[in-house]
Amino acid sequence: MGKARRTRAARAAMRPTSTPRASRLVRARALIVGVLPVLAIVLGTRQLVAEAFRIPSGSMEPTLLVGDWLFVNKLRFGPHIPFTSHSLPGYARPQRGDVIVFTSPPQDMTIRISPEQVTPTLVKRIVAVAGDTILMRQGQLMVNGTVVASPNLFVLPDSLADQPQAIFRWQHQIEVRASRFGLPVPAPSLHEWGPLVVPAGTFFMMGDNRDNSVDSRYYGPVPRANFLGTPMFVYYSYDPERGVDYFRGLTAIRWRRLGTWIR
Repeated sequence: MGKARRTRAARAAMRPTSTPRASRLVRARALIVGVLPVLAIVLGTRQLVAEAFRIPSGSMEPTLLVGDWLFVNKLRFGPHIPFTSHSLPGYARPQRGDVIVFTSPPQDMTIRISPEQVTPTLVKRIVAVAGDTILMRQGQLMVNGTVVASPNLFVLPDSLADQPQAIFRWQHQIEVRASRFGLPVPAPSLHEWGPLVVPAGTFFMMGDNRDNSVDSRYYGPVPRANFLGTPMFVYYSYDPERGVDYFRGLTAIRWRRLGTWIR
């Protein structure tokens, strides 16, 4: 019996023991196996289903306020497939009046939020779809001859709004030269431009705060492929002008905004 025990002990001594490096590899493999599926679910949900978005400007007031945080539904119009130029089919089509989060067409240096943001992510409302004739006279927006009232009462004085802007010259490319809406404006301004016909496959976007919005009037109609989704509701909001400095996210919460559905 003593000899048998010594033999087993000798065999055990000959077996390779785990090294610290092997132990680290095992732990790393277990961590990867446990974390990767979670990351895939989180990133997949963000890319294909819903994503958070913060409102940085007042261009959509009063519908959306600076400091609103939204959940964006990417399923409605079909989520974009990562690393491709294709999208999955959605369950609805974009229509006039829809609020959309989208990637801006390339912007001129003079209107960029910052020099490096050539195609920022924006949120605006569809005011005209492909084939619509759109124009503005004395600050009144008209789509196919029907006046579309502004959701916002803020209006710039005529001395500013009626000044021709060189950046609007691109509009001559899609203007209507002969129609029942009259001749096109030779030198477009903020309150006087068009008539324009929205090209196929694109949408004319404008902010609800029309006199304080950089939108399709500046960078042109937005291609359907640029749409990222539709805002669903405000899940968090704070007033950046109130509360305690550096703590406004806690001291200036707009409690009544929480849960507000976007229309």
